Parts: sequence; C-alpha cells; structure tokens
Amino acid sequence: MKALIIDDEKHCSDSLLMMLEKNCPQVEVVDATNDPIKGIGLITAHKPDVVFLDIEMPHMSGFELLSKLEHIDFEIVFTTAYDEFALRAFKVNALDYLLKPIGVSELRNAVEKVKVRMSHSLPNLEVRAMLNNISPPPIENTRVALPTMEGLEFVPVESIIRCESDSNYTDVHLADGKRLTISKTLKEIQQMLEGKGFYRVHNSHLINLQHIQKYQRGAGGLLIMDNGDHVQVSRSKKSDFLGRV
Repeated sequence: MKALIIDDEKHCSDSLLMMLEKNCPQVEVVDATNDPIKGIGLITAHKPDVVFLDIEMPHMSGFELLSKLEHIDFEIVFTTAYDEFALRAFKVNALDYLLKPIGVSELRNAVEKVKVRMSHSLPNLEVRAMLNNISPPPIENTRVALPTMEGLEFVPVESIIRCESDSNYTDVHLADGKRLTISKTLKEIQQMLEGKGFYRVHNSHLINLQHIQKYQRGAGGLLIMDNGDHVQVSRSKKSDFLGRV
C-alpha cells in the first residue's frame, strides 16, 4: 500500500512517518512533503493508494489541494489539530479523520479501512462533487476581532504583517502602516490566528508568512517583511521555520 504524507508541519509529518513504519508495516510511505503545492506534483508522480493530508496549511488548504487535482483516484485520510474540520472531512468522503496528536490505534484503524476499500475496489466518487460546498472561505475574506483600549477593531487577517510582544500587551503591525496595541499576550494572539498562515519565529515575534519579503542568513536569521520591518528568527526556530517556507 503506497502512502503519501502532506503536512506543513515537519515534526508532524516526521512523527506520522515513524508511526507508520513502526505500527503499519503494510504501508510504504513513498514520499512526504511540507509544501502542499509540491504535494500536487508528488500525487501525480507516485500515484499513491492513500494520502495522509493536513487540512489547514499556509497558502493552500487540504481542500483546495484536492480541488486542483484532475483525478482523485486515491483514499484520503485527513490529519489536523482542528476538530471543527471533522464534519467537512467526512462530507467529502474522506476515508478517515485523524485528530492530532494521532494515536496508534486510530492510525491502525484508518489503515485497515484503506485496506478494505482497496480489496473491494471501492471508488471514491463523491469527493469532486462536494468540494465546492465544503471548502473553507479563503483567508482574505476573514477578519479577526482585536481588543484595543477603545474597544474591538475588526481587522482582515491578510492585512496583519506581524505581531510583537510588549509584556502583557501585543503590538499588531498592519499593511497600511497602522499599529494597534492589543490587550492580549502574544500567546493569546497566536491562538486567535492559529491555522491562518502565521508562525512564531521568536518568543517576541509572530509573523504572517505571506508578508515575508526576504530571509537573511545568520545564527537564527533575519526576516525583512513587506513593510520593511526587520524581525529576528530565534536559533531554536530556524530549522522548523525554513521547513515551512
């Protein structure tokens, strides 16, 4: 059984690969990628029997990836940390839905279901017809409510370039040059923006991956954002960050 793993978080794809090798010997992982765009080419090249597909990824969700494929002749096992996507996953006839962190028994059950469907040559016909109905709204149409001293400011997510910690407050820098001081910690802001294309490159900095203009090498590295701001990448985050961009 040939499998492909597509997950933007390298530690998650590595963990799943090790779990499959240890607990599911009937599965041969032919490739894994942290880039959903590259994943499209790997599906075409390897023709896997099953794809373990993360749902919420920067630049392209798992649903959007599927919508770009001419043929969906493989089984789908969605993997995600967000329980809200479970219903959508089953509506597109995903073989199974694995909530991170993935458990061994759940993984084995998912693989067994793949095996059963393959042995009966059961087609996965419903996926294409339902994708248009379940795809999540694009990031550019979403807004987030940020609590300021004056009240709530509703800000388009794509307009946020970066967020910088200021003790128990957070400075949010916007594409129009405006800076908002938010009465929440950076950790709380990070949770609000989870799954929306942001990454915490430093204890003090959360950045929008879509607004990176340049990366300069260094101990951790230095990011130059679209608005010209410079943001340090911590040494401990360097490897994981470079695996995402």
